[in-house]
Amino acid sequence: MHRTSQAWFDSVKTQFNFHFTVIAAALLSYTGLAHADDSQPDALDKITVTGSRIARSAKEGPTSVTVITGADIEKQGYTNVYDALNNLTQNTGFTQGADFGNTFTPAANAISLRGLGPNHTLTLINGRRMADYPTAYQGQVNFVNLADIPSVLIDRIEILNGGASAIYGSDAIAGVVNIILKKHLDGVNLNLKVGGAEHHGGENARLQLTGGKSWDQLNVIYGLELSQRNPIWSRQRGFMSDATALGEAPSPILARRIAGGRYLDSGSACGNFAGLFAGSVQTVGNAQKGYCASGLLRPSYWTIQTGQATQNGFFSANYLLNPHAEFFSDAMLGFKRTENNTRGPSWTAAAGQGNYFLNQNTGNYESWAKRFAPEELGGASNYNRKWDDLAANLTLGVRGDLIGSWNYEAAYNASLYTSQTTTPMLLSSVNSYFLGPQLGTDNKGAPIYAPNLGRFYQPLTPAQASSLIDNSVSHNKSWLQVLSLSASGEAFQLPAGPAKLAGLLEWGSQGFSNEPDQRLNQGVFYNASPAINASGSRSRQALGAELLLPLAKPVNLTLSGRYDRYEITGNSEGKFTYGAGLEYRPASSLLLRGNYATSFRAPDMSYLFQTQTRGYYSSTTDYWRCAQSGQPLANCQYAGMSPGSNYISNGNPGLKPENGKSYGLGFVWSPSKDADLSLDYWNITINDLVTTLSADKLLRDEAACRGGNLDIHSSACQDALNRVQRNPANALVDPGAINTIVVNPINAASERTSGIDLSGKYRLRTAKLGDFLFKATYTKVLTHTYQQFANDPVQDELADLTNTDWPDKLSLTTDWNIGDWSSTLQLTRYGKIPNGAGTGYLTPSVLANLSVTYQLNKKTSVGLIVNNLQDFVKKDYTGGWPYYPVGSYTPYGRQAWLELNHKF
Repeated sequence: MHRTSQAWFDSVKTQFNFHFTVIAAALLSYTGLAHADDSQPDALDKITVTGSRIARSAKEGPTSVTVITGADIEKQGYTNVYDALNNLTQNTGFTQGADFGNTFTPAANAISLRGLGPNHTLTLINGRRMADYPTAYQGQVNFVNLADIPSVLIDRIEILNGGASAIYGSDAIAGVVNIILKKHLDGVNLNLKVGGAEHHGGENARLQLTGGKSWDQLNVIYGLELSQRNPIWSRQRGFMSDATALGEAPSPILARRIAGGRYLDSGSACGNFAGLFAGSVQTVGNAQKGYCASGLLRPSYWTIQTGQATQNGFFSANYLLNPHAEFFSDAMLGFKRTENNTRGPSWTAAAGQGNYFLNQNTGNYESWAKRFAPEELGGASNYNRKWDDLAANLTLGVRGDLIGSWNYEAAYNASLYTSQTTTPMLLSSVNSYFLGPQLGTDNKGAPIYAPNLGRFYQPLTPAQASSLIDNSVSHNKSWLQVLSLSASGEAFQLPAGPAKLAGLLEWGSQGFSNEPDQRLNQGVFYNASPAINASGSRSRQALGAELLLPLAKPVNLTLSGRYDRYEITGNSEGKFTYGAGLEYRPASSLLLRGNYATSFRAPDMSYLFQTQTRGYYSSTTDYWRCAQSGQPLANCQYAGMSPGSNYISNGNPGLKPENGKSYGLGFVWSPSKDADLSLDYWNITINDLVTTLSADKLLRDEAACRGGNLDIHSSACQDALNRVQRNPANALVDPGAINTIVVNPINAASERTSGIDLSGKYRLRTAKLGDFLFKATYTKVLTHTYQQFANDPVQDELADLTNTDWPDKLSLTTDWNIGDWSSTLQLTRYGKIPNGAGTGYLTPSVLANLSVTYQLNKKTSVGLIVNNLQDFVKKDYTGGWPYYPVGSYTPYGRQAWLELNHKF
């Protein structure tokens, strides 16, 4: 198992000593209370958060709520909250997750309900906010890392399927995810789960220990989860183990060129590298090419599943102060190390100076390039990037009864997330290693060297490579704290029953800091982009109310309103949102419902406070030059170029809040206790949408504008042409090539989406065959449009061949219990998505998961879980390597686990 470095733990303990002290004090105080009398406390009424702050007797309200139980998570083979939520049919949006590869946040996972992005879903634990992941998604968007929440103590997850800013404030636009932890446990439970992938890699193990006990006035529960997972490398999957499977040219691993682009023949030198890249190095040579190459360069380094080791702990306690009040608290603490790899070290002479130098030995302007082989590093894993994360959450509060039916809750919760990122990088000394000392600069600004060609044409030993590499270490942190006071009860009487009122006061603050390695600015690392610290904080206050009015025996009306005020360095912004919900029950078995709500989202912290960032993309595709060359995208020499284009990204302190509205209509029919059916229509609109410009989309749009497929005079085309900056057509080096892409957040005009959710459940009980539970959920996106500027034509996202959101998803589940046996079969159908070339669609696909459990005795059970039962891998050869739709499907194949559960 990977161990987090001692230096990292020491720094965390020093920097966040206060937070650990608070948690430790809380835990120790509970230990002292554990000697109270052994009798059961009286239960207190509690408000259940399901899209309303008013307790209800009926589970269905004016807005649909999807529930995933802790048992569902285990039976369906999920390992954490993200796995469970990612499979929701409502989660139709594409996101770059932990196993996507080249992203800003490969150690984190997020969802995109309704395809509106990870920052438009509010995530809560027990109805309370958590700190954002400290590194922004795609470099701009703040979100909650769902992969850090273990399944060990989850009672259920409730997903509110619609906007709810009038109840919860900012972020609750596409929906609300509320993770509700277990409140009571009796005894101690041990769970062990081990497994892996059939086609190698990904071996993993998980140990969970949970327990709880109740005394006279005290109830305590605790949990511990330890897990480890090995990575899966692309070279471990046959169909993607060679990047020349479709006849593509192998990638250069050693090359010399002169100005104008012609390669200098390497002669027999490639033979010196014959043992590298698993013996795949070959000479590619003709009039224009003469270099050493390998088709295994990219597969040698790419991890398609991250390696991971986690340690998570949880402690919760409720103490009855008197018959009308109780103290409650919970604390969560987690450590995680994540490792991934997307490419090995790459060196180009005179990088940042046009990539050409004057070779004094030949008199030519030359460019030299080398890609390091895993054998030179002592193994590809020695160049892994690493993330050491800490997540801590603490809640303290008191709740109880007031006069009559009224009750209250006062609570303080704090959340902290830190992440240390370790990135191996070449040192600046790599230039002198291959080129020798710089002898000066010519009148064109090119550096002058007299390099030893023999050194360039010799592979490195691991010791030599290690001397040219060091780790760049950055430290990132985010935090929040919220103090809240709420009360609810009966306000007045109506003919159909009592009107119920809930009120809320909140005060909170949040902040973040990103501290890159300052050596990036000191010339220590080769070709390093400047890195600037970024940080910021803001405070907020909120006042909200909700009123439930029984207008008639079968009709309920719910009204809600909330005012949020944000303050940043003396400037403030306020927003009032409101909502209404109507329930009509013409019969006890039928509910007709409708809802309307306004919404808002305060701009992301990283949008506001980000300083100018310069860097380069891991890879980019120059669609315009591909179109000019007439080459198919899969074989285009300008496709997937790595390293990719330079970029400039800026924050925007002038951003406005997003404003939106949503409404829905639906029904729930429950003809018996064993059957129910629901259908809901939803519609969401966001105006002044804050969004980060996509570099890939800018490049696609630029090509379409230049090629006449879009109106080059439109504001969208003019914007794309200004942002994609190219070298002049008469440039000495790379004429017409992309020089820089300028991206930043903007307030776009609007985004709209609508669709339907259909769900049903039927329970069948038989005398001989056992009990069956059939469940089905289906989501269909009916419309999804986007308009970047007010005067631009509206883009139909469903018809956009660059949009990889799912247009529809279907989930079918069958639970079967007979005697000591229980099983769950889940089928998920994913709708069509565009292929990698953007020329058509990939057909829908179905994945199946199966779990079987046998109860050995009252205390012990064993189980088998198989995900991707049919060993299906979705392939797509149209976009070139890695030959599958990255981020939409996984290439893992069949995975299986054995599970043992024992209760002491």
